[in-house]
Amino acid sequence: MFPINLNLQRLSVALVGSGPMTERRLELLDEGRAEDVTVYAPTPSEALVRRAGPRLRRRWPTEADVARTRVLMIADGLGSTLTEILVAAARVGGTLVNVEDRPELCDFHSPATVRRGDLLLTVSTGGRSPALARRLRHFLAELFGSEWAARVDRLGELRAGWREDGLDRATVLQRTERWVEREGFLPDRAEAAAIIAGLTASGSANAPQTQQRRG
Repeated sequence: MFPINLNLQRLSVALVGSGPMTERRLELLDEGRAEDVTVYAPTPSEALVRRAGPRLRRRWPTEADVARTRVLMIADGLGSTLTEILVAAARVGGTLVNVEDRPELCDFHSPATVRRGDLLLTVSTGGRSPALARRLRHFLAELFGSEWAARVDRLGELRAGWREDGLDRATVLQRTERWVEREGFLPDRAEAAAIIAGLTASGSANAPQTQQRRG
């Protein structure tokens, strides 16, 4: 796998499905500022109707619909036959494909994410273990709180000013590193180890209860 971030302000997206995974995918697309999204769902949930608004089409997409889009995301509510027809149409037109829980049909995998404003942290297992990716996402969410949105905004302002002053890339990088270190945003090695130990202990404390419920 080669990691990339798609600029969905430039690429059209077809989201297909009627269930809770479709709702979640649309929420993530909206958080990612996707500007051209069409949702195809013959029997959408009320929550999906509210979120999709005028972007909703109460039918499955046609092969022509797929050919006109750049990204096809298939979430839930489709049978295998229709899914494979849509994927085949996407392959012909060079449309990127993601199918929920069908890694063999995917051109890309949607990673577990932690979003703090313009800061985006992602975790992917290449589709091997989505549950592990979600667990690691929760871990990162503990380390990077909501305050990071403002921190990234501030760094963006500083970088723009430095570039306007004519500073080269290497100098901007050095100033950024010094600023982050001076502000103490990132823990040192000992502090990071303490945070990890605390999170691990918190997770272990629930283990006996989980085991007891299983028994």
